Amino acid sequence: MKKPPYNSFKIVLAISLWSLCLCLIMTSCQNDNASNKDITTSLAITGNPAIDGLTKEIALQPNDAKLYAQRGALFYEEEGYDEAIQDLTKALSYDSTNVSYLHLLSDAYLDYYQSYNALTTLEKAANLYPKRIPTLLKLCEFQLILKKHDESINTVNNILKLEPLNPNAFFMLGLNFKELGNIDRAIGSFQTAVENDPDLVDAWINLGQLHAQKKSKLARHFFDNALKVEPENTNALHAKAVFLHDSNQLQEALSIYRQLNIIDPTYEDAFYNSGIIYLEMDSLKQAYNHFNLAAQTSPTFIMAYYYRGLTQEQQGKIAEAKKDYQQALNLDPEFERAAKALRNLR
Repeated sequence: MKKPPYNSFKIVLAISLWSLCLCLIMTSCQNDNASNKDITTSLAITGNPAIDGLTKEIALQPNDAKLYAQRGALFYEEEGYDEAIQDLTKALSYDSTNVSYLHLLSDAYLDYYQSYNALTTLEKAANLYPKRIPTLLKLCEFQLILKKHDESINTVNNILKLEPLNPNAFFMLGLNFKELGNIDRAIGSFQTAVENDPDLVDAWINLGQLHAQKKSKLARHFFDNALKVEPENTNALHAKAVFLHDSNQLQEALSIYRQLNIIDPTYEDAFYNSGIIYLEMDSLKQAYNHFNLAAQTSPTFIMAYYYRGLTQEQQGKIAEAKKDYQQALNLDPEFERAAKALRNLR
């Protein structure tokens, strides 16, 4: 008996299977190419070895939240806020309750002028961890920054229910009262803060500034307490120098401004304020020198140019004065004092 001829159906089936295999191979290659393209994109070189190293690790471990968070933190340090926000959002997609990721994401949003997102991110953190003091302190700080004083004070009160003597909570309470113009309550809050933490420098500085507003000689005592904690704290030194200037203790104020410029040679306000004092003392050459240093240190310092022009004018150097007034106007076309001074010279 003859064997039946080879079934044509089997031939068609074999061809079909071969075609299917070929399609699968081609699709696989295309996917590999796409994958390689994605990896190539993710391996874009930034020039920062730490960031680029993390990018390579992410390409190998694309589901690792820690790697995205670490790279996001580095982008944040480099002020790459878009990239930081993307990375931290990705990290949270894998680890949605990580409080450190939420804190850093809120910072990135705030520094990127996305205040609503910053606040809602911190509110989410506070809802997840309603008894976590650092999160609540950060929340009341952001609420204060965004002028939501009632909410900020309410958050402080929640902290004090958990820790009745928390010095940072009283400090935040003092800042709220200070901004609201309630000076006595602000002083009371700052005082309680330093009673519970004598090393809280910013509270001492605020106490000094508020007492200075009240023309109280106690202000100096509070500035000195701040400087006992941190002798080279530039904010404390500056605040004390301003107080001494306002109290007509000019030489002592100048001494502190010189100290500030030794600590930080780029501290333009110390040069500028020294120039104002020398101008009040009719020491025009010294005033000019300090306004000049302020302008050189900060080329966009409008008032430094204006007052440098004023000292030039008072010394009879009219052409030089015009240039300085004009430079001040170049930086701020609506600066009326410079415009008026220039019109008078013309």
